[in-house]
Amino acid sequence: MSQIKEKIYEVYMMPGMAANPLIFERIILPKNFKINYLEWLMPSENEEFDKYISRLSKLIIGKNIVLIGVSFGGIIVQEIAKIISVHKVIIISSVKTSKELPFLMQLGKNIGAHKFFPVNWLESFESLAQFALGPSINKKIELYRKYLSVRDKKYLRWSIDKITSWNNDNYPDNLIHIHGTHDLVFPSIYIKDAIFIKKATHAMILVNAKWFNENLPNLICKN
Repeated sequence: MSQIKEKIYEVYMMPGMAANPLIFERIILPKNFKINYLEWLMPSENEEFDKYISRLSKLIIGKNIVLIGVSFGGIIVQEIAKIISVHKVIIISSVKTSKELPFLMQLGKNIGAHKFFPVNWLESFESLAQFALGPSINKKIELYRKYLSVRDKKYLRWSIDKITSWNNDNYPDNLIHIHGTHDLVFPSIYIKDAIFIKKATHAMILVNAKWFNENLPNLICKN
């Protein structure tokens, strides 16, 4: 009697703003989940979001594609899923619609204030870490230095603009949103229809890796 082959999934992981794929170093999945790491491409001068998404999507190949994105990476994978066929989209510490952005980001978008964001402030690693991962990491800030290596000023300004100006009202049925109740970057009070992890922060992909290792396989396979 022949054995039934396990279904193979191509899992693509996209880190958050300024982060590199090392943020996924604690994520370990069974062998039938083939992990591929996406990295930030440097945007060209005034590159439109859809052009950037198109460039990034060309790196994704295979069948049974699963896109996992953290924070801004969650927005990126949702946009990619609009132009390629995917089995599932999983966003972590992110937002599904522009209505889930915190009030100050929505206000900044409405008055165009995000265009004047002082990116020079982010040249300090401490400031960048707090902005990208939330103020809760203060006590362990040096431990996170290796994860936040994408610090080009043009890229950071482009990212802040695209996050703040993102317009999205709907999300697909095959999207799963996982969020921490103590997330201070995207506060959970604005988040709807998500799996909430108690006391988890914006850095939950690192701090709560055990939960992800135990639950991601079932979430991916679930119809």
